[in-house]
Formats: sequence, structure tokens, C-alpha cells
Amino acid sequence: MSNGLYPLYPILMVDDEKYILEGWESTLESRGITNTILCTDSREVIALIQKQEIEVILLDLTMPHIGGKELLIEIRRDFPYIPVIIITGMNDVETAVDCMKHGIFDYMVKAVEENRLISSLKRAIENRELQRENSKLKEGFFKKKLKRPELFSQIITNSEKMHSLFLYVEVIAKSPGTVLITGETGVGKDLVAKAVHDCSGRDGQYIAVNIAGFDDSMFSDSLFGHSAGAFTDAKIKRKGLIEQAAGGTLFLDEIGDLSISSQVKLLRLLESNEYYPLGMDVVKRSTARIVMATNRNIHKMMEEGTFRKDLYYRLITHEVNIPPLRERYGDLPLLVDHFLEAAASELGKSKPTPPEELYTLLSTYSYLGNIRELKSEIFNAVSRHGTGILSLKHFKKIKKREPDKNIELTPVDGIVIGENFPTLKEATTTLIQEALKRSKGNQSIAANLLGMSHQALNKRISRSKE
Repeated sequence: MSNGLYPLYPILMVDDEKYILEGWESTLESRGITNTILCTDSREVIALIQKQEIEVILLDLTMPHIGGKELLIEIRRDFPYIPVIIITGMNDVETAVDCMKHGIFDYMVKAVEENRLISSLKRAIENRELQRENSKLKEGFFKKKLKRPELFSQIITNSEKMHSLFLYVEVIAKSPGTVLITGETGVGKDLVAKAVHDCSGRDGQYIAVNIAGFDDSMFSDSLFGHSAGAFTDAKIKRKGLIEQAAGGTLFLDEIGDLSISSQVKLLRLLESNEYYPLGMDVVKRSTARIVMATNRNIHKMMEEGTFRKDLYYRLITHEVNIPPLRERYGDLPLLVDHFLEAAASELGKSKPTPPEELYTLLSTYSYLGNIRELKSEIFNAVSRHGTGILSLKHFKKIKKREPDKNIELTPVDGIVIGENFPTLKEATTTLIQEALKRSKGNQSIAANLLGMSHQALNKRISRSKE
């Protein structure tokens, strides 16, 4: 992608009439498809395919030397993974059906309508990209080894789920397709977006912007830019974020907050890679790779009519869902150590020693704020810490926080009451046993889970033994 050509590998266009090939080339370039090879001699086609990888083939049927039909059969036999689009002057049903039997991607009659040609070609390109991604993904998961692990060093984890996510990011990074990153607040969507850019090898800048709270005017001006005099306060020309991220990556965070009118503009940009700066009537082409993120439930928003379905389907070319911290508690020791060191450095203190019970205590929390919440609590604890071992008392208040009403919680391991209704004593005993199990026998942590004092729990345990 660093050479600025699209797609990654060239489109091979074959026709004995040079002016026809030049016409196709001009049409493709006007729509952002710039990586092409023109071939007027059908005898050279196989050698060209053998010499380099080809993305898609546009093929005429009526040609001297080797006819298109004969060439098609040879291509499908030796290079079945390359999509072939037939463009011919033969408007004949029997010929079209015969070509379809040989596995062509599409069949068109000259002079084909421009939008039809571009649409078919883009579908073929997307098909090839998915083929490559699936192949690389299978290879990556089989080897289970990252090619460039250093590009993920900012994400502190030892989780198998996160490692699988990194493998997927490496596979999709070089694709020009849109990436949608989903996950709860605080899971590190911005870090994953940066990793997508770093793995892509793109030469342009990485530009990140949180668009929460943007009204339609602010969204258009920020993304597309404006000319001098476009509106009252537009004294000078301003480049939009798309132009600033040319050849690079534009990361739009909180896209679930976009208004419907802004969603329409974003959809048009993604479909055509074209936009108009405010106050200008000359179209500009986008060469920025778009990565987006949200912590909102997009499926629920579509049901409510607050998020466009056509935009969602355009966004999910590649979707990366980041698991919450409560699904990877094994990362707690690494994260706690990292944040203790960072907090001590920032606050000018010695790095405190965490008590052994800290990880057991932390593993009992739901972390609605995920890693961001954990970081905040660690920094708060270090700021209050004096000397010696870090006190648990700075962390026990996490559980007592009110749940975030904007986050939908699914009950897990709920209490099930059978036909024989338990007595209050039996239910209390069961709850105490479960709390002690989850706290690994630590009564202080168990009491915190039960919402009672350590002394009260100790009395109940003692009474149960009498």
C-alpha cells in the first residue's frame, strides 16, 4: 500500500483494441483504481500472470491469436483463484451461460455502464482480499506466532484471546478495507487502532479524533475541511482530517454518537472515497484508511432507528471486538505491575509492593470501566500510599460503585431456587460458602463481596460451626 496504488496487486485488462483498454484505464483511474496492466496481445497473458500476482482480469472474448474463451479455460485451470470478468461485444445468452459454467466472476456487454463495471470490479477486489485474509489467518493461527510482536507492545496482556486478536489485526492491516473496533469503555480500542496502522506499513500519518459530541457541521468541517469564505468565520483555507491522513490512517472514535445526517456523509465517503470540502465544488479523493470504534450497542441502535443499517454493513469489512477485563483476569498481575511502576514514576515515589491478596480481591470486581478503571484505582492507591506494602483498603471501595446505567449487564451465575425452597439460614450459608470460594478463603475479601464487615462474617462462620 505504500506505493499509493490501489488495489495492492494490478488489474490485468486484456483486449486487442488499445483504445478500449485506455478507456477502461481512464474510467478506473477516475474512481480510484490506479494499479492496472494493459495487454493487447492475448499470447502474453499467461506469462504476465506467471511473472507477478494479479488481482482481477478483465477479458475480451473476440481476439486474434488466442481467443478469449480459450484463454479463459487456461486461466481457470491454472489460476482458479483469480476472478475473471468478461467484457465483450457478443450479446449472446448461450455464450454468457457457457462462460458462467467455466466459473467467471461476471459477464458484461460493451459498452458497459461505468457504475456497473466499477461495482463488479470492487466486489472482485474485496473477494480477493478476503481470500488472502482467510489464508493468512489460518496460517497465523496454525503457527500462533506474530510476525512483529513489538507493534503490540503498548497493549499489556498475556491473554490467549488478545493474542488471537493480534493475529487477526496483522492479517487485515494491509487491506484498505474499513475496520470497526468494538468493546466496552476502557478496553483499549485506541491502542488497537494504532496497532492496525503500525502493522499496515502505510506511509501517511495516523490521525485520531474522538467525534463524540460533534454536530453535523462540526463533523463535516473537521473531516472534509473548508475553503476560505465557506462560512462566516472561515478566514483561511483549512485541510480536513481526511486530507491530513492521506496515505495513512484516520481513526474515528465514538462513531455511535454520530447524527443520522453525519452517518449519511460518512457512508458516501466510504462508498466512493470521494468528498467535497465545504465551500468547494471540486471533488477530492480520499487515500486515508478509515478505522472506527464504538462502545455502543450498534445492533440495538439499528433496531431503534438511530444507526443506519447500510452504514453498519459498510463498516464491518473487518470487525475487531476487544474482550473486557473481566474475561481476561489473567492479565491482572501484568497490568497491576505496569501501572504501579507508571504511577510511582509519575508521582515521584518508590514502586510499592502489592500484597498477595490484591489479585484475589481485584478478580472479584466487574470493572465496568475496564483497564482505564483499573489504572485509575492503581494511581489513586499509589498517591495515598506511604511506605511498606500497599494497603488493600484503597481498593475495597470499587465494588460499592453504582453500575453504569448505559451499560447492559447480563446476569451470570444467578441464584436458582428449585422446588424445595431454601430457608434463610440455608441461603445465607450457601452465599458465605460461595464468597469464601471466590475469595480463596480470604475472609476480608469474602466479607467485602457479601457487603458486610469482617467481624460480622467471622461471627456467622463461628455460629455455623456450633
